[in-house]
Amino acid sequence: MKNTISERIADFLKNYPPFNAMDARQLEQLSLEVTIIHKETNTIVFGQGESPHNNFYVVNKGAVALSKAGSSQILDICDEGDVFGLRPLLANESYKLEAKAYEETILYAIPIKDFKPLALENKRIGNFLIESFASNTGNPYSIKHRGKLYGESSESNQYSSDKMLDLQPIKYSTKLITCTEGTQIKTIANKMTKHNVGCMLVVRNDLPLGIITDKDIRKKVATGLHPITASAQSVMSSPIITYPKGLTLAQSQMAMMKSDISHLVLTEDGTTDTKVVGILSKHDIMVAVGNNPAVLLRAIKRATKAKRLRGIRHGIMNLLQGYLEQNIPLGLVSKIISELNDASTKQVVKIALSKMDKEPPVKFTWLSMGSQGRGEQLLNTDQDNAIIFEDVPEENLETTRNYFLKLSERISKMLNTIGFEYCPADMMASNPSWCHSLSEWKKVTTHWIHNPGPDEILLSSIFFDYNVTYGDKALADELSQSIFDNVQGYPLFFTHLASGALQNPSPSGFFRDFLVEQDGEHKDFFDLKLRALMPIIDAARVLILSHSIKSINNTAERYEKLAELEPNNKELYLACSYASKALLKFRTRQGLLHNDSGRYIALDKLNKEEKIKLKRTFKTVKEIQSLIEVRFQVKNLLR
Repeated sequence: MKNTISERIADFLKNYPPFNAMDARQLEQLSLEVTIIHKETNTIVFGQGESPHNNFYVVNKGAVALSKAGSSQILDICDEGDVFGLRPLLANESYKLEAKAYEETILYAIPIKDFKPLALENKRIGNFLIESFASNTGNPYSIKHRGKLYGESSESNQYSSDKMLDLQPIKYSTKLITCTEGTQIKTIANKMTKHNVGCMLVVRNDLPLGIITDKDIRKKVATGLHPITASAQSVMSSPIITYPKGLTLAQSQMAMMKSDISHLVLTEDGTTDTKVVGILSKHDIMVAVGNNPAVLLRAIKRATKAKRLRGIRHGIMNLLQGYLEQNIPLGLVSKIISELNDASTKQVVKIALSKMDKEPPVKFTWLSMGSQGRGEQLLNTDQDNAIIFEDVPEENLETTRNYFLKLSERISKMLNTIGFEYCPADMMASNPSWCHSLSEWKKVTTHWIHNPGPDEILLSSIFFDYNVTYGDKALADELSQSIFDNVQGYPLFFTHLASGALQNPSPSGFFRDFLVEQDGEHKDFFDLKLRALMPIIDAARVLILSHSIKSINNTAERYEKLAELEPNNKELYLACSYASKALLKFRTRQGLLHNDSGRYIALDKLNKEEKIKLKRTFKTVKEIQSLIEVRFQVKNLLR
């Protein structure tokens, strides 16, 4: 009689590594030994320092949070199909983290005594164990790094900017031209010429056997050592040296130097027992070297034309995509991309100034607002900017303003040229409404604070995230102080600002289903920005402003600061920080994938895993909205 429970277990496990490397017989035998465990929300699976269990675990339904004991900061979340609790078993160590059910969860407990023999028999399973032991990822082979919310690694191990260069991922050619060991050199040379490649891979049964490069043909055939009718076997370099995909720039350089070779053969698991996925050449490395942050920054500062900057922007987007594929922590990625964005804008301002007929009549400050002001503009989205210029006598005010409007028009046009679209709402310094003297800006912001209607709240939400990109920082500092003094003297503004933050529609309905657009151009699409990102961003703004904290614009960093200031709400604030990075990373990946802003998501294009992880952030959105609704007494506005 068949065991239907073990069959269901096997059907589930076969979809996830390392179980997908097992044959049906092995999986069937293992599934018979699996224990099913049910965990209520917040119950412990294992504690930090606890002796290792006889099993490791796979999440069947729900989620498990990994964290340091006594800390509310979640270092990792394991979702459906994720493996955890494996490393201590291999190392015979106590658990380094605490595992707790993040929600109601069903686990499969896999006995190590039954699993270990399979790992010894199957190299792919063994490699999975080794990689899991050596890394912090629940699934080292997952492109999306399942077990981390959109690949977000714990940022407790902060990388320095120098180390980022070593961690820079590198793209390789997947255009594979192959031959067999009996193919004649003449045929190989013709194929290499036809396909414009520098090497030919020699395979046997689709597995790598050797490699023939341009250099091999020059040294071994052109010199007469071998005839052109010789076989590939006689001139190929063998045994072939293989590496796993996902090499960083530094690793690739070291590998080539170590083996004195010009091409790296990349296979699925880094061995000759799996298929080749790509070839990495010295040329690929040279291109990657030109796309590292330091080189890009120098190129930006040397640029004298907008068209040159546009080309550099393509390099920045390639760098961004590589970092996401490499799963570099988003906080660090944001800092690097934001620095490059600011440098690009600063260079545009310098180029525009050089084209003006005369020098600026007074000191001024170029402000970046919105996502760029928060250091969250990873994609080339639209511009939001403003100018503050030094106070001048009344009779000189319009002449001075006209100068800066003309300058702003040049700047906005060049920013558009390099990839930053014009703001549809015209919230740009080229608009007289966003080009004021310091005194005028003080009056404008005072009006917004004392007369907080819907328009004033919207304008405040955009403007109050400003950051100095170019010019005299003292002007911005003085304006900031004026704004903080005003809001502290008029606390009702916080209520209105919180009310504005609650205007964004809910991301999910009563049954936790996605709420999509009902009509218009984006009908049936999910608005990730409006329904998920903006509620978290807006809540962070009003909360940090209420604490009079200056100079922290980034949403995730605002929540981290709030966690310090309000220990009783630490868990929620850290969850918000985590969610803001996860959502931003998801939007960025979607934008790069579809070559757009990533704002509108076609839900039918998402897999189940992506939907689950998106939905998990919705709970955090609702909780932070509830907090600000109560704290700032928003309901009083309706009475």
